[in-house]
Parts: sequence; structure tokens; C-alpha cells
Amino acid sequence: MRRPSIDDPDLPLARLFEHWPATAEAFLERRMLCFGCPIAPFHTVIDAVQEYRLDEDEFRARLRAAV
Repeated sequence: MRRPSIDDPDLPLARLFEHWPATAEAFLERRMLCFGCPIAPFHTVIDAVQEYRLDEDEFRARLRAAV
């Protein structure tokens, strides 16, 4: 199976954490409850930033910096 792209807008958070565990820190430092959430297999970064009212470009830059 090919490794997904960290910038894939359809990438579920559970797969993000599976392939890049260091990204969990970006969520935890913002007190986002996505890491370990039962909805993580269904939500994407887009869903998370909308829910927490974050700037998507800034957050994605932080995720890329984590890896």
C-alpha cells in the first residue's frame, strides 16, 4: 500500500496519526481532542480546523513541520 500524502484533503485523521504519529503534538498543543477520538477514522484535517475554528493553511504548515 502506498503512503498517503499528508496534504490529501480526504485523508482521515486516524491514517494521518498512523503514518505520522508526530503530528499528534500539533493537535494536543491546541487542546484538540482529535487524537484518540472515535470519529478520527471519519474526520479530516478540514473537518478538524472547521470545528476548532483554525486557519487551515497555518495548521497544515504546523503538521508538515512536525514530520
